[in-house]
Parts: sequence; structure tokens; C-alpha cells
Amino acid sequence: MHKKDIRTENLKINTLHIELVQQYKYVGSKTNDSNSIEEEIKGRIALGMKAYHENQKFFKSRLVTKYSKLKLYRTVIRPIVTYASETWVLKETVIEKLLVFERKILRRIFGPTKENQIWRIKTDEGLDKLIKCKNMVNYIKAQRLSWFGHVVRTTVFLKMNPLVLKVIVKIKILL
Repeated sequence: MHKKDIRTENLKINTLHIELVQQYKYVGSKTNDSNSIEEEIKGRIALGMKAYHENQKFFKSRLVTKYSKLKLYRTVIRPIVTYASETWVLKETVIEKLLVFERKILRRIFGPTKENQIWRIKTDEGLDKLIKCKNMVNYIKAQRLSWFGHVVRTTVFLKMNPLVLKVIVKIKILL
């Protein structure tokens, strides 16, 4: 079946009309007809920048330690950017966009380095040492592995407990 063969008309069930759309947002995550996540990533990064700017007074304050700023980044901004990332396909272009965003925020948190009376921005390697290689891509991979474990445990639990499976089937029938 080719893309040309796919019908592009709206769906009608009794009196209900369902419109065919190019993309839609479901539970905070964008889905489109081409199965591409690039738009989703751009939107997530934009939301992360918005969250950074909303908390900018904390990130720029000299009264807040760099450790606290890093903790704020990891608990507020990174979850916004990586929401529903367990299902993302991490291509090289996507990985690079995520790492560029993260390094941008980390450079703002840690500031420049002074070497031989000359100020310079921190290198990527320097930032990796400061965050102990716990970057966003590694975080997404860990989340994906955790999600996979959850799916496997749920499947094993259902197979081992036929009573639970019967209850779930009865509930679905009642709905």
C-alpha cells in the first residue's frame, strides 16, 4: 500500500464525524501522520527554555549555589524537555539538539572558567565532568530502560496471575 492509496476522507460512524488531521496533541505529546518527532523535540526544547526564563532569577542569583541550580535544572527543566521521551527514536540530529540545549543551560549555570588570567566558556568535556556524564541523553536511555522493566514486570505479573487477567477482562467487558 502506497501513501497515494491511503484514503484521506473523514471517518463517519453513525452520526459521529471524525476529521482527518495532520497532527494532534494527546496527553501533552504531539503525534503526526509522518511519525516524526522533530516537531515534538522543538516544542519540548522551547518549553524548557520557557521554564528556564521563568526561573531565571534563581539561576542568575549569586546567593544560590551551583549545586542548587543544577538540582533545579534536573528537577524542573529536564523533566519538561524529556516528557514522554521513553517512546522517542533517538536519531543523531535529535541527540545533538538535546545536548546543545542542555549545554546551553549548563554553561549559564556554571559560568565561564578563568585560565591564565583569561576568561573562556566551559568546554563540553568540562561540563561532562561537572555533571558526571549524567547528560540528558543518558537520562532518556535510563528512563527508557526503566519503562521497559515496568512493561516486562507487568506482562510477567499478568501471565503468572490468571485471576488478575480474568478481572481485567471482566472490567473491559463491563466498560
